[in-house]
Amino acid sequence: MSLLRGINVGGRNMLPMAALAGIFEKAGCSEVRTYIQSGNVAFAASSSIAKRVPRAVADAIEKRFGFRPAILVRTSEQIAEVAANNPLLTAHIDIETLHVGFLDRAPDKQAIARLDPSRSPGDRFAVRGSEIYLHLPNGVVKSRLTGPYIDATLAVTSTLRNWRTVLKLAEMMRATTASSEEGIHG
Repeated sequence: MSLLRGINVGGRNMLPMAALAGIFEKAGCSEVRTYIQSGNVAFAASSSIAKRVPRAVADAIEKRFGFRPAILVRTSEQIAEVAANNPLLTAHIDIETLHVGFLDRAPDKQAIARLDPSRSPGDRFAVRGSEIYLHLPNGVVKSRLTGPYIDATLAVTSTLRNWRTVLKLAEMMRATTASSEEGIHG
């Protein structure tokens, strides 16, 4: 699974999903499927191709569309783990208020300690590995736990997905994995 940052947001970095799927196919991926317009791409590829995908895709997007997005990759197992183990998911939480920030790497303990739990009253977060789980009961727009704040504080590159999207991506990855007998499913 590839998660592209900042695609088709606010009229900027416009990228048709059919063109994006074609770019992944040209990079050597198979079983390419996109989900919604925000740059979620499920695919199958050998491990050698999967390692080259982020750079090859970013290069192709830059050449064809004039911008270079950050591309974060997760395996089907990693997406399943995120979907199965949200530490903020409880029986009393409205899932519409849950989000996951996918990070390009796991931040160190000192960086995590710099996150201010009082920065955005009512909002909560939990960092687990290379994800930050967010509960934003007042909405993403009103939250001060923004992408730029998370990136600067943790010294990472992140991209945010709502909980429904995370669950759909996990479902897509299960389907991709089930339909392919070998290779990496990203």
